[in-house]
Amino acid sequence: MLESLDVLRRMHMRGFGGFHRVRRSRAVKWLACVLAVLGGAGGGAALLWADWPSWRGPHQDGVATDVGLVAKWSPAGENLVWRADLVGRSTPIVIDGRVCANGRVGTGPTRQESVACFDAATGRKLWEHHLDVYLTAIPFSRVGWGNLTADRETGNVYALGVGGLLYCFGPDGKVVWSRALTEEFGLISGVGGRTHSPLVDEDRLILSFVNAGWGEQGAPRHRTFAFDKRTGELRWVSTPGEAPQDTNIQTSPVVAEIGGRRLLIEGEADGWVHALLARTGEKVWSFHLSKGAFNNTVAVHDKVVYASHGEENLDTGLLGRVVAIDGSGTGDVTRTHELWRNDELISAFPSPLYHDGVLYVVDDSAALAALDAASGKILWRHKLGTIGKASPVWADGKLYVAEVNGRFDILKPSRSGVEVLDEERLRAADGSRFAEIYGAPAVAYGRIYFAAETGLYCLGDKSRPPRAEQPVRAERAPAAPAEASSRGGGAVHLLQVVPAEVLVRPGEPVRFRAVALDGAGLPVAVPGGAAAVAWSLAGVAGTLDKDATFVPDPGKGFQTGEIVARLGELTAKARLRAVPPLPWTMDFEALPAGSSPAGWIGGGRFVVRETRWSKVLSKAPVQRGLNRSNAYIGPAAQREYTVQADLLGTQSGFVRPDMGLVASGYILDMMGANQRLQLRAWDTELRLVQEVDFKWDPDVWYTMKLRADTQGAEGLIRGKVWRRGEPEPAAWTVTAHDPRPVRSGSPGLYGYSAVEILFDNFSVTPNRSER
Repeated sequence: MLESLDVLRRMHMRGFGGFHRVRRSRAVKWLACVLAVLGGAGGGAALLWADWPSWRGPHQDGVATDVGLVAKWSPAGENLVWRADLVGRSTPIVIDGRVCANGRVGTGPTRQESVACFDAATGRKLWEHHLDVYLTAIPFSRVGWGNLTADRETGNVYALGVGGLLYCFGPDGKVVWSRALTEEFGLISGVGGRTHSPLVDEDRLILSFVNAGWGEQGAPRHRTFAFDKRTGELRWVSTPGEAPQDTNIQTSPVVAEIGGRRLLIEGEADGWVHALLARTGEKVWSFHLSKGAFNNTVAVHDKVVYASHGEENLDTGLLGRVVAIDGSGTGDVTRTHELWRNDELISAFPSPLYHDGVLYVVDDSAALAALDAASGKILWRHKLGTIGKASPVWADGKLYVAEVNGRFDILKPSRSGVEVLDEERLRAADGSRFAEIYGAPAVAYGRIYFAAETGLYCLGDKSRPPRAEQPVRAERAPAAPAEASSRGGGAVHLLQVVPAEVLVRPGEPVRFRAVALDGAGLPVAVPGGAAAVAWSLAGVAGTLDKDATFVPDPGKGFQTGEIVARLGELTAKARLRAVPPLPWTMDFEALPAGSSPAGWIGGGRFVVRETRWSKVLSKAPVQRGLNRSNAYIGPAAQREYTVQADLLGTQSGFVRPDMGLVASGYILDMMGANQRLQLRAWDTELRLVQEVDFKWDPDVWYTMKLRADTQGAEGLIRGKVWRRGEPEPAAWTVTAHDPRPVRSGSPGLYGYSAVEILFDNFSVTPNRSER
């Protein structure tokens, strides 16, 4: 043990580089030993470990253990250790000597989202990865709003892009795995740019968002998804709440141990705060707080959950409330477990911060309030600026908090008031206005890191090397990560089938496995062994052998169904879509009127209808929600193909719809009001827009074709439209060359159905030859 401590101390004295040269597994073991010794030694021992792996820190509470932090700085240089080029609005994370953040890059057709990691000591860029932005209406100025997260066990970094691309990056920046959540699960991204932040808990990557998928997940709901953090395999999905009040939201879950239960707690789009069992997704309790959707992350201390919002209250009709909830309850705890409430604050975005009996809340007008955490009474208020979006961070007896209009404050709080230690303003590069700051700071290695429109900043004492020895209370030190192989000791409580959902091609085998879990959600041995699990198919045709390997029947084409596992009285299911290889043709004649095509992501708004022509697919105006939506068919990895369909738009008064096709992330749109044919890659930004005037008549069928190719580093996207029944024109109507091509994506349909749209004779063919 002493030898391990000595090695760890020598690594610390050498800085970050020495730590990088040691195998992570050995480092984790050493750290566990250190924690064991320090934990037994009691409160005041020193610990040389201070990562900030998620946007609210190692304990998801916005509290740092570092001491000796700077109390003032200057953009001109005082205590500014370094600044790196970055245009961002999120909170950085710090992991194993790297500080990572997302942001936006490029101009014109090269605009993208970025994820980059820098050396935490010097600011030298270590790697950068660009994420395509498509199939979203989020404007470029709001790209990169969601926060990254990191896994302290593997060093992997996770990012969710505004368009629904979920990436796992290794410490070296290489892609470990990725998922296209928009096309795979129907993630709905609102125009406001508010993006959810993922969270690592034990061996799971937890992420929640509003989606409209297929089957039982077809109705829009705020759902929580648990992925295997190493492989991206889906473990489980939970739907705890009701219909969303908004899809333009930004929340992230918090994990807390309350009453012997490991809970995942989050405010969601239905206006409720929900608590789930973190390992299984089973709902424990719900608290109805608001008529609107949440954008705040809750704070948890002991068994108390603190939540704030800026929407309309259920009872008073006024905006905004802060509540304290007893998190040890079960079921619907709307009134019985409310400890106190305060209706004086409207806080729609910043997350509350608990420290030492005080709850700090930033309201929408950028006033910082200190509340007595036991009663909710406001102790004092302090004006920070005009717009409050960033959450405060507590460290070394100080509060570090930003305001949207370039203001960064360092405050010294007490129960009786607050002292301003430093107040700085950042200006945009041209000096014409203040630079935006939306994210909270991160505190690690004795430094403060924050991202702004003008860069990524590192503040600290330049005379002290990073990882300088700092006293840290052992009870607040990060716990050793839980091993994925850790076993429970109780009886079997729940059965799960993993992966929980797959898309597979006919003839392609998929291996499933049954996982038995005890009441704490920990895996336990299956009584009787694997042979005791009975497997069966529901709704799909194919072969399922004794090892639970499924191969879909190649003669059945598109299929949806379930893989079912039974162990005694316990039953578990996995959802499955089987998709044949190209070409595809669909005329909808075999589908019952009133139904939707099975397995289409977001296809619930596309319904088969009998018409005078034949059975067609109808997209009608909706009573609630948005009329603009897409349906995605098949794998997001599909590439180099042509999609074609017949389309008919109706008219009511002066209103006509927009309607079109989707291919590899590009949309070809027959625009009704503008009487124009538009080819684009990004709805609001029109990153790659080509358009021509195109007059079309209502109640007339047209045929549309959209082809997507990649030619080396460039994308070639072409579209054409003609009246159905007339010869296809030889020339393409509209052509675009993309210097940042979207190389794959699901085929689909697009419609803005302010009035009804009809689709028929849909087909997808591979691009085997030039036309």
